[in-house]
Amino acid sequence: MSERTAVREKPERVELDTLRERLVHLGLAHAAEVLSSEISDGVKHNRASHVVVDRLLASEMTYREERRMRTSLRLSNLPGGMTLGNFDFGFQAGIDRRQIETLATCAFVGEKSSLILQGPPGVGKTHLATALGVKAIEHGFSVAFYRLEDLLHEMRKDAHVPPARLRRKKYFNVAYLVIDEVGFEPMDREDASLFFRLVSYRYRRGSTAITTNKSIKDWPGIFAGDDAMTAAILDRLLHKSVVLNIRGRSYRLQELERLLK
Repeated sequence: MSERTAVREKPERVELDTLRERLVHLGLAHAAEVLSSEISDGVKHNRASHVVVDRLLASEMTYREERRMRTSLRLSNLPGGMTLGNFDFGFQAGIDRRQIETLATCAFVGEKSSLILQGPPGVGKTHLATALGVKAIEHGFSVAFYRLEDLLHEMRKDAHVPPARLRRKKYFNVAYLVIDEVGFEPMDREDASLFFRLVSYRYRRGSTAITTNKSIKDWPGIFAGDDAMTAAILDRLLHKSVVLNIRGRSYRLQELERLLK
């Protein structure tokens, strides 16, 4: 073997600092951060080089997904601490857990179907709508949560803006929009018209979840007593929808009873 061949076949030595710089240049900052520990761990456990690279990339992917989840949850304005994991299905026996688990696949979000959760206060409507929002984020969908009062405040500011210019608004363009507490206060005609504009625009463009203490037959009373507008809103919401009728005891009253004891 010639001296030139021997030199050519000699393994190249790459400094860790150079590798880190290259990883950072490629946008793999977390991989650069854990590079030393992954290499040391690989040597300790006698891992093949391709396994070390795979673990390094997997660590970067996990970090990015966790960062995406944190950012998406913050931007969504979803109430904290409400997940399917801490929902008490045993207390609310009227809820079909299998149906909720089916909804948790978020196929209904992909299909741009509506979700209506109706029932008296405290039975878990907001918790379920929020928990499904968390699941939607896990599945890669954009999510926004509004209490009706806050949503109406936003829409009033945009009342004279054409819908075509509202496409960038979060409440118009997210994949899964939660509107909480619909029906506690009736809307005047202007607010009802704004609500109709939102529902009409999102029809077949996104999934809208509504929590309400009113049964559907009582909805005309929500929308300024306007039967025609109510019919138009329901026509779009119910065309492709899942309606959960929750009847049961209030979680909040249960907690109050426990404290009083």
